[in-house]
Amino acid sequence: MRVVVDSNAGFCFGVVKAISKAEEELKQGKGLLCLGDIVHNNAEVSRLRTLGLEVIDHERYRTLSDTKVLIRAHGEPPQTYEQAKEHNISLVDATCPIVLALQKNVRNGYEEMRRVGGQVLIYGKHGHAEVIGLNGQTDNTAIIISGVEDLEAIDYRRPVRLYSQTTQSRDEYNALAEKIASRMISDDFKVYDTVCRRVANRAAELKDFAASVDLLLFVSGENSSNGQYLFEYCRKVQPNTRFVSDVSQIDDDWLKDISTVGITGATSTPRWLMEEVAGRIVES
Repeated sequence: MRVVVDSNAGFCFGVVKAISKAEEELKQGKGLLCLGDIVHNNAEVSRLRTLGLEVIDHERYRTLSDTKVLIRAHGEPPQTYEQAKEHNISLVDATCPIVLALQKNVRNGYEEMRRVGGQVLIYGKHGHAEVIGLNGQTDNTAIIISGVEDLEAIDYRRPVRLYSQTTQSRDEYNALAEKIASRMISDDFKVYDTVCRRVANRAAELKDFAASVDLLLFVSGENSSNGQYLFEYCRKVQPNTRFVSDVSQIDDDWLKDISTVGITGATSTPRWLMEEVAGRIVES
């Protein structure tokens, strides 16, 4: 049996930056608080926890003062920064540069729409950390679109600015934009291409890789939006695709009559975890 780890798989540069910043701080031996999971992968979060990283939620954050907190790659709304100023919290800001640029664009769109009575739409997952940060740029007035059922909240007579969470499917985003355009009564409708190029390119890269193996193991955290999207994409190309979060979930029955096993993952999946999965298959 041949086992192949996808050479293009692994952390995107935004996650690499966040984890590098965390490790740099942790080397000082003082521990570090992180506002939310640094990455949507439990195995990597557990690894960093052993080094001294403590994950906190926003409720705990609001009680802090005179301390240091890491802002993860997903970004945060303005209120988080205001809280830091008021309570002497030193922020280690690891927000992905692409997310930072998108936040600025959303803020500009909001200011424009506020002047003309328009609406800001954000295509993304309700409650996702990045979406919360983006909505914060609009004073939490944006309409969050997760599916067609949310389109009823739009007033098509008013101007619209549409943005996407960086980790969404570009094809699905374009299809959504077309649906909105077909319903618009106002002629003031603009769509911004805000899907991360790394995410968009991963799908194309995965197509050939998924088709080249008999069994594809997709390694990802269950709460990764990017992981769920790419997993479903892989399954369309290679029906014999299995989702695993760690080696304990591998079923030896999957390996029967299999010549080539491919291993890949989300942009939030650490390379070491995929290698660990490969090692488990080799030992079978």
